[in-house]
Amino acid sequence: MFGRKKRETPGLDTTSTADISFMLLIFFLVTSSMDTDKGLARQLPMPEDQTEEQELVVKRRNVMELRLDADGRFTCDGDTLNADALTSRIEDFVANVSDDPQKPERSEREVHLLGRCRVSDRHVIFLEVSPEATYDAYFQMQNAIVAAYSHLRNELAQKSFGHDYMDCTQEQREVVAMVYPQRISERVEEKQLIEKRK
Repeated sequence: MFGRKKRETPGLDTTSTADISFMLLIFFLVTSSMDTDKGLARQLPMPEDQTEEQELVVKRRNVMELRLDADGRFTCDGDTLNADALTSRIEDFVANVSDDPQKPERSEREVHLLGRCRVSDRHVIFLEVSPEATYDAYFQMQNAIVAAYSHLRNELAQKSFGHDYMDCTQEQREVVAMVYPQRISERVEEKQLIEKRK
């Protein structure tokens, strides 16, 4: 009887596997998006000469007091509000469209690209934050403030340039931000902070 010859399995050619893997790696690196964490857009004041102290007097009508309690409650000038109501209150305060004498003064100024217009450059939003407040509540408050300024700036950009603030050129953004500048002062309750550290 004739014996059957055992069939051999052909080997797999792996010479180009490394090249293909390298090309796939480059492809995925180029086409994938990398998410980056962003912080709060705040510009800190320049360091001042410690020997020279100046007392800044701000009229009461120009100040809005926001407080974040330890239990995450927002208080605006003594009224308890949620995040949406806080955004609306800030918009109304900063814009002061009706020239309410209880709300911030506005300056009459010549603004590049806009001509003569009313600028809300005297208001101050004063934040007082409890050190025991959660980060979530703090960022809700900050988001409410940013949303108010964004809405005001979008309205002005639409009216003046025909598109949203984010679609404006750098020059147009600077002009809009000059009309509605972010004027925020923040203070942490020092007494509670010291008691917490003991």
